[in-house]
Amino acid sequence: MSRLGIFGGSFDPVHYGHLLLAENAREQYRLDRVIFVPAGQPPHKQVPPLASAEDRAAMLQLAIAGHEAFEISRYELDQTGVCYTVQTLRYFRTQYPEAELFLILGGDMLKDLPHWREADEVIRLARPLAARRPGWEDWDWTPFQAIASPEQIEQIRSGLIQMPLAALSSTEIRRRVAAGRSIRYQTPRAVEQYILTHGLYRNSVVSSAASPREPDCSAPPRPNR
Repeated sequence: MSRLGIFGGSFDPVHYGHLLLAENAREQYRLDRVIFVPAGQPPHKQVPPLASAEDRAAMLQLAIAGHEAFEISRYELDQTGVCYTVQTLRYFRTQYPEAELFLILGGDMLKDLPHWREADEVIRLARPLAARRPGWEDWDWTPFQAIASPEQIEQIRSGLIQMPLAALSSTEIRRRVAAGRSIRYQTPRAVEQYILTHGLYRNSVVSSAASPREPDCSAPPRPNR
């Protein structure tokens, strides 16, 4: 049985924080492959990605080039309208019926998981693996009781990805590009060159409506939105 990691996000642009999270998840949980799933229209953000779908896919391909266990899926890019995580996981379940699926998340995204669309089904389809955040032990896990059994909650709590702290975000990279500042060592050199060559983010203005923590995962909004 293969073990597949599903890693969704805007990747606008992809940076070393994304790559570190994917690689540490792959190594620590013995994943055979990590499938990056760039979002077409992310449901958790009130503003669309600034770079086009094709540009984001191209930058992601440059970033993972040469890693035999990393690949890209265009599933969400090719959908019309918003694509929710539960839909994406159902798609991969049909494509890999015998595989064990893992959903790779930033730690901040895990906090909001109980509010996702069909959150109980998300947990049934794939085991969440979240990046450890400072203060993890103090989190209130009570909201998870509505969507998961005690055994599932314990499995989620144990699904921590140990990784070095890296204060990187796509939002900050876009700000730096717009201000004419260096983004060296924040994203792979090939991605940096792509951004400069194609003139991405030069005139971007980061909207206050965007997520302040730049979760970069394909998480749906609260049901009442």
